[in-house]
Order: sequence, then structure tokens, then C-alpha cells
Amino acid sequence: MSEFLTIAEASRQLAAKTLSPVELTKACLDRVAKLNGTLHAFLLLTEDRALADASKAEARIMAGRPRGPLDGIPIAHKDIYNTAGIRTTGHSKLLRDNVPAKDAVTVAKLADAGTVMMGKLATHEFAMGGPSFDLPWPPARNPWNPEHFTAGSSSGTGAAVASGLILGGTGSDTGGSIRGPAALCGIAGIKPTYGLCSRTGVLPLSFTMDHTGPMAWTVEDCALLLQAMAGHDPTDPASANRPVPNFTAELGQGVKGLRIGVVRHFFETDHPVSSATRQGIAHALEVFEHLGAEISDVTLSPMADYHAVGSIILTAEAYAVHEPWLKERFNDYGELFRDRIALGGLISGSDYVQAVRRRRLLCLELTNAMADLDILVSASQTGEAPKITEVPKWGNLEKPSLTMPFNVTGFPAMSVCGGFGVGGLPVCVQLIAKPFAEPTLFRAGHAYEAATNWRARRPALAMG
Repeated sequence: MSEFLTIAEASRQLAAKTLSPVELTKACLDRVAKLNGTLHAFLLLTEDRALADASKAEARIMAGRPRGPLDGIPIAHKDIYNTAGIRTTGHSKLLRDNVPAKDAVTVAKLADAGTVMMGKLATHEFAMGGPSFDLPWPPARNPWNPEHFTAGSSSGTGAAVASGLILGGTGSDTGGSIRGPAALCGIAGIKPTYGLCSRTGVLPLSFTMDHTGPMAWTVEDCALLLQAMAGHDPTDPASANRPVPNFTAELGQGVKGLRIGVVRHFFETDHPVSSATRQGIAHALEVFEHLGAEISDVTLSPMADYHAVGSIILTAEAYAVHEPWLKERFNDYGELFRDRIALGGLISGSDYVQAVRRRRLLCLELTNAMADLDILVSASQTGEAPKITEVPKWGNLEKPSLTMPFNVTGFPAMSVCGGFGVGGLPVCVQLIAKPFAEPTLFRAGHAYEAATNWRARRPALAMG
């Protein structure tokens, strides 16, 4: 099997028994053997576990007892997700020998859905410090050009999905860590509504801004993965206790009649994006309008306001998580993480409280702005991936983040590929919906992907 399959395509073939889970898994393992030495997407490959999972899935399918559309699908987990009996490091020296006794809740949910667990994927250290070259493992590389950055912190997942090492994977998003790698690696990735997916068993960064979610080649694949991941978890105090909708229910309905707002000042003025990114967004809006959506402009507070609030809350909460280790083992962290996180020790209680107060106002602002809208459009990265050796240490503070507004507010936001720019590197479009309106978000993203041909193009490296 040499062709690249989406989760939806593979699921149909598995159900029809024209493809076996073992055959599919072996094809992915072959790609890992060929490409991971260049991409460094996997920190740990669990080949025996993968083949055992695939064999069990094959037996269920052949016996007519498949568990659903994810049964037999090879995935992997960002290495901040606890996996029982399997090393979970946070890509850090501090946890290089850490073997959890219990799966994260979302890991267990995906296993129960029948997925094939391929291993653990590179991240930025503790989902914040990267790209770092002073850690026990190298940073992941962009499969469109390995000299370039993947963004972070779900870097390994972005690289592995784009290059076909896995069909989907898990990420986390505290300030953009799903949508950034999705954008620079040219895949789809969704930060769901805050509270939709459990975070129990996932190494924390910021208690009030962490989100878990899926990354895959297509919007439809993200919907299938999210279906398994979502749901109330009483052990996560932020978990929303509400029924899980059918995330694929609106796929194929098109966007006719949807009301789409464009936050132009975010990507034209507040943090201007590359010409290819701007062209990609303009083209996406043309596609939506041609398909029957109503387009209008939306003005929010300057993106710097959202970024200041998010940065203060994130850094203070992350410092609170790591303070004991920082005091005892400061030099065991990589330089980028320890320097960025140490700033949290300088944030006063007053600073934090004022950021929380401002956050409430920004949440209300976005709620009011979207009252008569279904979708917002912006960018999720400013342009094509930079060279991995040229990422500035304090880049996260120099200019406001295009993704942070939706961590601050908790609204669901998704990055989809919007074409290709300089050097054949991907550019992106960010789509945002109202809280718990993921089916509509998937509807819009799926309609856009169906109307464009970006999903037909894979990195040359992966094509061999």
C-alpha cells in the first residue's frame, strides 16, 4: 500500500474489508522507518503495541464487530499525554524516565474506539519551550522542507500527519499549539471549545487555557477523532457536562446561508501576514461567497489586548505548575523553556487579577460580535514556516499572536490549509465558531476543502 489515505477513506476500506488494519499499520511503520530520521516526529515508536492493536482490530472487523470509524486507524500521541506503561516525557530531561501507570482520559477514549497506537510524538518542552536544541531529543522538522520550523508545541503531530507517518494524532493548545503546527505543516487541526475534551492525564501548562484536541489531514478526519475524544470527565474540573453532538452531522451541507465575519484588522493591521497568507484568506472568502455564504467585516479590540491578557495568564499559571522544579532543577530545563517560564515569577497578583478581569470583558465582546454570525475568519499563522534555526527566542512576546484570542475566550477555532506560498510551504486560514458549535465549524471547513484542491498535495519528502 503506497497511497496516502485519510481516516475517512481508510475507514471505508477497512469496513469493506478491502484493506486490513495490519497492512495499513505496516505501511505507516515503513514510512516512519524511512522518514523519522529526518523529521524527528516520533520520540518513541511503539511498534509491537501498534501491530498488536492492529491485529485485534482486524479480528474485530473480520468477525463483524468493528468499534466504529476509528477501528484499525493508526494514530500517535503528543508526548504530554500519559500512556500507561509507556514513557511520557514532555520532551524534557526532567521526565526522561517517566512511565505513567494510567492512560490520559482522551488516550483511553481513543483506544476504546479501536485506534492503533503508534507511539509518542515530539513536542516543545512541556508544550512551551521550542524549538530547542539542548534537550535529550531533537525538535521535529517540517516535512515540506526539513530546514524549516513546524511551529509548536504539537510539532511532532503536525510533521507526522503531513508526511503520512500516522493518519491522525493528538495535540494540545494553550496559545495556538494545535493550530500553529497545523498551519505550518499544511494540515487541519482544531482547538475545541474549552471544556469539551478532558485534560486529565495530560501534562498541564495553564489551568484555565489548556485545550486538548485532534490533528489530521482533513477537517472530516478531525471530526471523526473529536467524536471519540469529547465528553464530560468529572475528574477535570473544567469539563463541560453536556451531551456530545454528532460532529459529522453537518458535513456536506455546504455553507449557503451561513453568516461569516472577517476580522481583517487582526491579520492586516495588528499583525500583518505574508502576501501568500493574505491571498489564501481572500480566496477562501471568495469560495465561501461563491458557495452562498454571507460575508461581513467584524471589528474587535486590538489583538494586542487579547495577547497581553493571554500571555499574563498563561505565564503566571505555567510558573505555578513548574515553580517547585524551577527552584530545585532550573538548569535541567532547556534554555528556551526556563527563560520564558521564569518571567512568571515576576508577575504580581494584581497583574494576574487584572488580566482575569479583562478576560471576562473580551469574552463578552466576542460573544456579542458573533451574536448574528456563524463563523469568523482570520489567519492562524503570519506566513510560511521560517527556518528552524531562525526562530527568535522572544518571538512569542514581540508581536501579538493570531491564535491567542481564542484561547483567552475558549471559542472553538480550527486551522485549515489555505494554499502554498514561498518555497512551496503551506499557508493557512483560521475558522472560529461559537462555543460548542463544532459541527458548524466542521461544516464550513469541510466545504472549503471540498471546493479547493489543497488536500491533493503532499510533501515531496513523503512522496519519496
